[in-house]
Amino acid sequence: MKKTFIDGASRLEFPTPPPPAFGEVVQIRDGLLWARLPLPYLVDHLNLYFLRDGAGWAVIDTGIRTEEALAAWESLLDGPLRGLRLTQVIATHFHADHIGLAGWLCQRFRAPLLTSLSSYMTSRVLSVPPEEAALRSQAAFYESHGLDQATAQFLASGERDYPQRIGPLPEGYSRLASGDVLTIGKRSFQVLSGDGHAPEQILLYCARERLLFAADQIMEKVTPNITFPTGDRQADPLGHFLRSTGALCATIPSDVLVLPGHLRPFIGLHWRFTEIERRLEDRCALIRDACRQRPASVAELVSILYPKQGDPRQIGFAFTETLAAVNRLIRCGEVTTIRQGDRLLQATSVCAA
Repeated sequence: MKKTFIDGASRLEFPTPPPPAFGEVVQIRDGLLWARLPLPYLVDHLNLYFLRDGAGWAVIDTGIRTEEALAAWESLLDGPLRGLRLTQVIATHFHADHIGLAGWLCQRFRAPLLTSLSSYMTSRVLSVPPEEAALRSQAAFYESHGLDQATAQFLASGERDYPQRIGPLPEGYSRLASGDVLTIGKRSFQVLSGDGHAPEQILLYCARERLLFAADQIMEKVTPNITFPTGDRQADPLGHFLRSTGALCATIPSDVLVLPGHLRPFIGLHWRFTEIERRLEDRCALIRDACRQRPASVAELVSILYPKQGDPRQIGFAFTETLAAVNRLIRCGEVTTIRQGDRLLQATSVCAA
């Protein structure tokens, strides 16, 4: 009998087998396989899911273009997945760890790429190496919010990383949009869309089997990184995340098996979203309190929300998360931005007045 592990602290259930090692495959259900690829990040893996599709298999997400990820793919295809034929390559969103090897897989198996319009076009745009003027503008933006010059230039130069982490995409693709129905083998999936982590992130829901392929919209332990759409520094991605995930929970029962892009599949969708909401509201509360005492830059707020961040890359994630919370509070009329020379500071609306 399969054992279900219940995390009493988080109220989540983990009914699947332990995560597979790189190069190995685990069966979750009949016609549903789980594998992992390595990533060069703190969260050091990506979940791959394979769904039986007639005489072949559809794969959800692809991995990043690194030698380690390609070697892990070859280990799978030479080992437990020997003879496998891919019929569809589904990329949930434009981040390199999810779409980076899509072109390689599509070419190797002559399979179509399925993704959202936002994912495909954003990936095509970011695959072009940025111009120096754009990097200088981005560094100046970071400095205006209080980061030192060295950190600002380091984070801006990170935009050169994307073209190196993704292979050429196919010239054509099949668009997935919220409200579509996607048939994979004997399963039918409602196509849903999440936002905040990535624009128009694709999620797939099979009501009959209570399966939700959730990509990076919701995971155990980790609050999804809230990111800004390319070029839109005034956006409200935190608001988009809360609205889209809240709408998801309003239409999908809590006892679905959530299959995320990282970490473990779990049951407990509604509770997990409530937990994330609470954590995000705590961040906003800290910002309100800090700005009530005195105007503060985003960089100063980062040191309050994330006091232990030292690695420049992690500072980048923390900066984005903090700016997203600031922009949410600006949209709600609780915080306003004031300029002092070349610096932008955040203050509560009362203090600013």
